[in-house]
Amino acid sequence: MVFGQVVIGPPGSGKTTYCNGMSQFLPLIGRKVAVINLDPANDSLPYDCAINIEDLITLSDVMAEHSLGPNGGLVYCMDYLEKNIDWLESKLKPLLKDHYLLFDFPGQVELFFLHENAKRVIMKLIKNLNLRLTAVHLVDAHLCSDPGKYVSALLLSLSTMLHLELPHVNVLSKIDLIQSYGKLAFNLDFYTDVQDLSYLQHYLDQDPRSAKYKKLTKELCEVIEDYSLVNFTTLDIQDKESVGNLVKLIDKSNGYIFAGIEASAVEFSKIAVGPVDWDYYRVASVQEKYMKDDDDFPNSDDSENH
Repeated sequence: MVFGQVVIGPPGSGKTTYCNGMSQFLPLIGRKVAVINLDPANDSLPYDCAINIEDLITLSDVMAEHSLGPNGGLVYCMDYLEKNIDWLESKLKPLLKDHYLLFDFPGQVELFFLHENAKRVIMKLIKNLNLRLTAVHLVDAHLCSDPGKYVSALLLSLSTMLHLELPHVNVLSKIDLIQSYGKLAFNLDFYTDVQDLSYLQHYLDQDPRSAKYKKLTKELCEVIEDYSLVNFTTLDIQDKESVGNLVKLIDKSNGYIFAGIEASAVEFSKIAVGPVDWDYYRVASVQEKYMKDDDDFPNSDDSENH
């Protein structure tokens, strides 16, 4: 069985930087990594690419030949990849014996909560090649400083989770820059744990651009809370400890922690329900390290005072 990650997220969320950083980190802990670029618009890759979709199709050629814009062109490329899945499978088979796989997907969010092509590509690979993949969904941490954008990020994360139907980890990327985005309304754990969203309404009501959408925002927040699926971990891709704690979480989600272990069901269950020692590093240490004036932040545990 082969393990890996499906790296997704909006444009600018840091997917390519993530793949580059992860491809450097994983060999340090003994894993041989292959990065597969499935973004036909990503013509400047900072990492060594084991498989590149541009060997099959490029966005620029599609746009020129079919008079399509970037969005339509990416949908066409994913459709073309699905129809030529044998090409990708043949490229992957030599890597299956000893590689950990990183799939770098396009940043067009519609591909992962609206269209089916990308999902079908992933599902065919899982079925035909016996892969165990976790979707790693990156969201830029700066969205936390804007309540409206944060709610949008939550809705996108939820829609993507429901659509892809994979083990899923949502990540606030670029967390090392969060202080530069402006003061947050609440402590960081309010945003990572997706606590009572009704407290965001106060801040949204103060913005005349969002006040008129008050009822819509309230309904969307209720949908997110009713599902109760979305939370976030944090990531500074340049911090080995931060990357290492994310890898632990991903390994638990796709079963990598069980790989090569011969044990009883009891022993497996002990591993599965073991203490989440990464939780402190996910939030508390991040706030201490990157958010200097944390005493000025309201305590999310006392949110009812707002």
